[in-house]
Amino acid sequence: MRNQTKERENDSFHPLHQDVKFLGRLLGDVLKHQCGEELFDKVERIRRLAKSLREHYDPSTYEKLKDEILQTKPPKRQQVIRAFSIFLQLVNIAEQNHRIRRRREYHQQLDVVQSDSIEEAVDSLLEGQVSAESVEQALQNISLELVMTAHPTEATRRTLLQHHHRIAELLQLLDQSSLTRHERRQVEDALHSRILILWQTNDIRDHKPTVMDEVSNGLYYFDRTLFEVLPRVHQELQEVLQEKYNQPIQVPNFLRFGSWIGGDRDGNPFVTAEITWNTLERQRGLTLRQYNAALLQLMELLTYATNRVEVSEELLQSIQAEKSIVPDGKKWRVENEVYRNKLVIMLEKLHQVGRGEHGYRHCSEFLDDLLMIQRSIRLHQPAGHDMRILTKLIRQVELFGFHLATLDIRNHSAEHEAAIEEIFNRVGLVDSYSNLNEEEKVALLQNVLQDPRPLISIFDTYSPATMEMISVFRMIRRAHEEFGRESIQVYLVSMTQSVSDLLEVLVLAKEVGLFRFQSDGTLNSYLHVAPLLETIDDLKEGPKILERLFQMDVYRKHLEARGNLQEIMLGYSDSSKDGGNLTANWMLYKAQLEIHEMANKYDLRLKFFHGRGGSLGRGGGPLNRSILSQPGETLGDGVKITEQGEVLSSRYLLADIAYRSLEQATKAILTAAAKVSEETEINYVRLPEWVGAMDEISEIALDKYQELVFRDDQFLTYFNEATPLPELGELNIGSRPISRKGSEHFEDLRAIPWVFAWTQSRQLLPAWYASGTGLQTFAQKPGNLALLRDMYQRWPFFSLIIDNLQMALMKADLTTAREYATLVTDKDMAQRIFKMVSDEYETTKAMILQITQQGQLLDHATNIQESIHLRNPYVDPLNFLQVDLISKLREVKENGQTDDELMEEVLLTINGIAAGLRNTG
Repeated sequence: MRNQTKERENDSFHPLHQDVKFLGRLLGDVLKHQCGEELFDKVERIRRLAKSLREHYDPSTYEKLKDEILQTKPPKRQQVIRAFSIFLQLVNIAEQNHRIRRRREYHQQLDVVQSDSIEEAVDSLLEGQVSAESVEQALQNISLELVMTAHPTEATRRTLLQHHHRIAELLQLLDQSSLTRHERRQVEDALHSRILILWQTNDIRDHKPTVMDEVSNGLYYFDRTLFEVLPRVHQELQEVLQEKYNQPIQVPNFLRFGSWIGGDRDGNPFVTAEITWNTLERQRGLTLRQYNAALLQLMELLTYATNRVEVSEELLQSIQAEKSIVPDGKKWRVENEVYRNKLVIMLEKLHQVGRGEHGYRHCSEFLDDLLMIQRSIRLHQPAGHDMRILTKLIRQVELFGFHLATLDIRNHSAEHEAAIEEIFNRVGLVDSYSNLNEEEKVALLQNVLQDPRPLISIFDTYSPATMEMISVFRMIRRAHEEFGRESIQVYLVSMTQSVSDLLEVLVLAKEVGLFRFQSDGTLNSYLHVAPLLETIDDLKEGPKILERLFQMDVYRKHLEARGNLQEIMLGYSDSSKDGGNLTANWMLYKAQLEIHEMANKYDLRLKFFHGRGGSLGRGGGPLNRSILSQPGETLGDGVKITEQGEVLSSRYLLADIAYRSLEQATKAILTAAAKVSEETEINYVRLPEWVGAMDEISEIALDKYQELVFRDDQFLTYFNEATPLPELGELNIGSRPISRKGSEHFEDLRAIPWVFAWTQSRQLLPAWYASGTGLQTFAQKPGNLALLRDMYQRWPFFSLIIDNLQMALMKADLTTAREYATLVTDKDMAQRIFKMVSDEYETTKAMILQITQQGQLLDHATNIQESIHLRNPYVDPLNFLQVDLISKLREVKENGQTDDELMEEVLLTINGIAAGLRNTG
């Protein structure tokens, strides 16, 4: 533990500390007012003891803290839990405000460029003598799509997130030096009121969210920030490029958002074809509301009259041709204000989208009208002075269309096989498709794909599961007609383990007309089919599966119809659960290299979809560094990355934070792609000895990891008892179950609760375990430690692995983790396994410090280090309370009873710890 010798009043963290103190004081006032001085004094005693313990570890202080906590009885106990939880929420807000403050400080200094900014990216291109032509080529090639998922790791209710957003806005106002004393007092009063509301609002959901609730949660970020921020990023890049290169450079729409929410049916029986359709309608509704508001703004602005300006003839003709569609009561009464007349027509056509004969049939028609207005305005505006509000709206329509975000569909490979089994049996193709070997399946599927005759009709009935499967594909066909083909473009196959897993999806697509051979032999195929490679074995076999597909005539024709593009999803969560974090990351890296090289042989383009979670144990970490850690040669292929759980609120709740995250990602992908297109030596050097080192380290780490997780008969018992896993199922944070098939088997447990439970217990085992043994064993050979240090300095992939290990080790806390081990019934087993965990922790920490040559973990990242130190004294009491409450709750359950109050308190501690540790799931 760090020895904090004094309060650092003059460093860069001083404003952050002041914000935290201020918000803490307001919370203290709320506690006194709502619960009295006695509760406030209790919270203060616990806080001081926890802080003292973190500054100078002392066994007597430790016992005093535990005693103070364990003596707390209901109802005060719940109030103490909520006090620390809400304080941690306020710390999160203060940190976000500090990030915004620091960004503004950079922008106020004319001669200082912020690191990882768009301006720094363009400066680095100029310094590297990358030509404007190469930049333009890179811009045409790059593609970054961030995909929202409903994976249940966000423990905070949306109601509370809305309050957090308002508190953040008010806190930003206090940074304005121009505020009068009266205005400052008003802001402080408003902050006090919001914190009071937090205290008086329920922290946890009283029911599981429905899928449509999750859809609403995802749309909240589009509505609140992304609709504005995404065009800003593109516009900023275009303006900086034109300024620095002194010539016009057009920036295409390279950065987009997609979604799984409402489309991901893997293990979630509540995502039906009807739900997906409703999701698409909700997405379109949001875009139409946004466009309607933008047109009303333009109505106020575009008051030009034809007796004062010259407008285009095409604009006048379009008004004449369409003015009859506007009801008399809505017509614009001033005839010579032609732009307003045109906008009234456009508003009416927006209103009728999806409901009337005069509505826009496709967003391209709406875009054409906006471009027509822009061309006309340029006739009477100075050159180079486009109207920003109109330019932004045009970019929004290009980015979001009427569909908002492409919705991916995902399902498990076994579900497709079961449907094919029933369909093939019904038409007499084969008695038992599932009993065929892989060669027989592939041969049969190829024949079906090339046969134009359908296997099913609208009159056929099957089992409910097969009928729902058919309904999904029919819904996709209908969605293409109603919302456009960009609404659903990709079908993802979970647990892809064979060629037949993908061909089965194409057969189902064929049966609804999404895959169809024409009479001249050409093929129309309207859906990408993407394998999801999840386990260590899948990652090893994936390249072979794909190569066999690429050699298959019918599949090659499918790819030709899809622009010779193959999308491949890589699962970070299940591969890490299967083989440990270090091994999984290396297998993912190697799979990309092998598939990329093989696709080049077949002249195919690839898009890798990185299924990263928010937590370090599920591939989490900074977005820009995640991009740069990939093999450099794959970045030009196009990149997709999942954004999920608490990552959504931490990155996209506030516009300035969202912008900063997206500009960092833009800098990473642009710099890499520009260097590739310039054909210069890029920074993603990968020496053969580094690859050999990772092969050796990975193999050792895999054996160490699986020795505990898969070969220790008592490990699962330890995991279930030494973490709050059994209690997590009661926390209503997601619509789908925590386990596939409702099973208690380890292989069916989802990676999210696996990681979440370890994080709550401060062991964070999935994020680091076995890495130390792998690194230490390798480093013992002469010269290998120096090699590891070189890899850390020069290889972004290895650097990110080591830095994520540092963060995981910092957030883990063995003193607290030991308390959770006391929950295990078999004390000898608990002691044995906990010793294995703690020994590996010390090994990993020692190796990280040797490789990075630091005195303490994260010495190179003082902002993250400070954040963890700031939070620990407030998370620790919640951990002690959680252990005590879980022990009591399990004792009650063993006696066949229930205690709703105890359960609620446990869930409150889970929420609070999640808020304190941030990237938890």
